Formats: sequence, structure tokens, C-alpha cells
Amino acid sequence: MKILAVETATSCQSVAILDGARVVARSDEEAAGSHARLLIPTIDRLLKASGLTLSSLEGLAVSIGPGSFTGLRVGLATMMGLRAATGLPLAAVPTLEAMVWNVPRADVPLCPILKARTGEVYWGLYRWTGVGTLQVLEAERVGPLELVVQSFVGPTVVLGEGWAANRNELRRLLGAREGEVREAPGGAMAASAVSVGLAGLERLARGDIAGQGLSPRYVQRAEAELKRYRHTIASLAVGDRVAPTNPLEFSD
Repeated sequence: MKILAVETATSCQSVAILDGARVVARSDEEAAGSHARLLIPTIDRLLKASGLTLSSLEGLAVSIGPGSFTGLRVGLATMMGLRAATGLPLAAVPTLEAMVWNVPRADVPLCPILKARTGEVYWGLYRWTGVGTLQVLEAERVGPLELVVQSFVGPTVVLGEGWAANRNELRRLLGAREGEVREAPGGAMAASAVSVGLAGLERLARGDIAGQGLSPRYVQRAEAELKRYRHTIASLAVGDRVAPTNPLEFSD
């Protein structure tokens, strides 16, 4: 099955064409603030380079977040437009779930981590089962680094820009448990359209096709957790007379 896959949840734009598990063409480039300008020309270039047209494809796959609000909107709008023009089935793949496909043979839980607002990250916890299906151990969350390390129970593989950007602090927070954490290989660290495509193929094969009312997956804290976070920040700020930041203010 030939599909076009797009990943725009981070500052790196990734586009790929897959024929089953085989990568026909791909492009990965830095596109911070430029997804709207670069995405469609990149898709057109890859189709031409592979000798394909939209009518040659059998499906579409797109990353739906969490991640950059602007990037997600551009990627989703583009792929929904292509779906409307071609009638192709579209698979909507959560970004963190797609990242786990970067490490398909891990024998321990995996924790993909993406940057969110300052000092915070998105993360989830997943495990591959013995029959090759993906089990969600902890659904996508957003919050401070202290909560991430609380998710780790035993050996864990970590990956993603959120880990790379906060590696030293996360290792410090892990303390004596630091040795339980293993980094994914360098080539598996970034969000990738290839992984979105692989996850999308699996979804399309089981009939998990996105409906018409599709929107980006914006992950926010549960209200109880948000209240505890505000209380903690407010308490810490009293001594320094620093106003707490708004924990709902996302950076793009």
C-alpha cells in the first residue's frame, strides 16, 4: 500500500512516501515557522522524484499532536485538503505513538518526550507486546520534568527532542535510578514521517480511518493536577516575589 505521510509536530518538517514498509522517498528539514511555506512544495517534489502522482497513492497519514500548534494545524489542514481532493483514506496518528515506531523491537517500555512550554514536556509511556502490537501504559501528558521521572518504573528507553533538550536535568532528577534509562539510537530520536507512515499503515489496515471532524490533539493537564501545580508555583514564588507563569500558555 503506497501512502504519503507528514510529520509537522515539531520544528523539523518530515515528509515520506512509503510502499508498505519500504521508504520510497523522504525529506527531513528544519522548518521552524515555515511549515506553511515548505510543506506543499516538499510533497510535490517527493512525488515527482519518485515518479508518482496523488492518484498513485492508496492512503494518507498525518501526525496530529501533541506538539507545535502552528505546525500541527498546517500539516492537518494540508492532508485534509488532499483527502478532500483525492478521496483517499486518512490515518490520524498521535505524535508520541508514532515516535515509538522508531524503536520497533524494544523489549522494555518506551517514553517519547517532546518539548512543550518552557520547563515542561509532553510524554507518554508505551510497550511493544509479544505479538507486535503497541500497548499504552500511560497516555499522553504534559507537565514539568519532575512528573516525567515519576512515570519510569524499571528499565525504560527514552527518545525525542524533549529528552535531548533536558537530558542533564532529567538524569539529575532520576538520581540513583539513572542507570535504568537507556537512550534510543541517534537515528531514532526525532519525530519522523516514516514512523507516522508505519503507524498509519497499521491503522488503515484495521480500518481506523479519520473522520471529517478531525482536529489537532492538544494535551492539557487534568484540572486537579493543574490546581496542584499552580499552588506549588505560587508557594515557591512568594519568597522571591516572582509572579507564577501561566501553565496553560503554550509556546510554539
